[in-house]
Amino acid sequence: MNKQDFNEGLLGFLDASPTPFHATQNMAMMFENAGFVKLEEVQKWELREGQKYYVTRNDSSVIAFTYPKVQKDYLMVGAHSDSPNLKLKPNAVIKEYGVVKFGVESYGGLLLNPWFDRDLCLAGRVSYLDAEGKIESSLINVAKKIAIIPSLAIHLDDKANKERTVNKQTDVCPILSTNEDFELDDFIKWQLEKIGVKNVKEIYAHELSFYDAQKASYVGLRDDFIASARLDNLLSCYVGMISICSVDASKPMLFIASDHEEVGSESVSGAGGSFLENSLRRMFENYDEYMQMVRTSLMISADNAHAIHPNYPSKHDKEHAPHMNAGVVVKVNANQRYATNSETTAKFLKVADELGESVQKFVTHSDMGCGSTIGPITATRIGIDTIDVGLPTLAMHSIRELAGSDDAHSLYKILTGFHL
Repeated sequence: MNKQDFNEGLLGFLDASPTPFHATQNMAMMFENAGFVKLEEVQKWELREGQKYYVTRNDSSVIAFTYPKVQKDYLMVGAHSDSPNLKLKPNAVIKEYGVVKFGVESYGGLLLNPWFDRDLCLAGRVSYLDAEGKIESSLINVAKKIAIIPSLAIHLDDKANKERTVNKQTDVCPILSTNEDFELDDFIKWQLEKIGVKNVKEIYAHELSFYDAQKASYVGLRDDFIASARLDNLLSCYVGMISICSVDASKPMLFIASDHEEVGSESVSGAGGSFLENSLRRMFENYDEYMQMVRTSLMISADNAHAIHPNYPSKHDKEHAPHMNAGVVVKVNANQRYATNSETTAKFLKVADELGESVQKFVTHSDMGCGSTIGPITATRIGIDTIDVGLPTLAMHSIRELAGSDDAHSLYKILTGFHL
């Protein structure tokens, strides 16, 4: 796939995936179109040699894999489906001072200031009692610009440009109406009717998040950059999804996108949970074969990397400061915040060199804290050799992030050309 087609698909995927639920649904549809067979965790698996499969958990995590059966040296690619956002509280509606607003929780390490004065939409999963008295769940996406978080005027805050802080409880409540007749359950029922779910008896619960109405787009004099919400980590999800869809079923490959990485991965659908291990054990029921597969395979944990910010260069170690559009980044940390070691690095660099793809290296500034990824979690839980890589990004965890328009396609070429 050429870079232009790859990036056009990326922009569409970003726009169509406002929540982990929608991202997982879109990846599942892509796998279906590529000939993958859907598996259900609650049913017995009867895998056939030469087939391709996928399975989801919690509607927000997905695993796709080829099944050559005899070959066990799997290339695994791991990413995460969630991104920092503002999540609706259960009893969200607040009516005061002439407006209706929503109470929200900050999900993940959110950069809050950029959320002000943005047109906001709402999406996520709703659980309800249907017309037949059954509990069901559906995804909704309110693509209309329904809310905004207005800034406090500088006339009322003369320190706004000097020492502004944001209170997560009181300062970031999106306002949506001056009509105090608004009821959230009625609004949700209306959205369900739009997708064909009628006569809902009761709304039991929701997992709804706000997202930026602005679409993903190219930015730059020569379309140098891609700007979008949720680049961390839908960028890696897209690369992994397209890569496994592009390889032949005879090549042992697995892709996993896990939820809840931004809040520690400790959940039923997170990398700290059992989803990957359960699936691998069902692929290889014989324990010796399972362990042989684990110890001959490689996990590439793909998450975004901090590109050097041209306005804040002192925040980087100058010898390990990745540039956008200069290649995939190998992430290293002496304290195992990344799972990279010398052997996994060598395997990755050898393939990249053979394909003529540039690779950069990142080590965090030694007097600053280092974030982590699903890499160390997966390596610990499964016992698989792992490397952490990423695509150089600016404004990480903002409502709108920035990445180079060359780098994701470069990682795609490395993954599809990888051999162990």
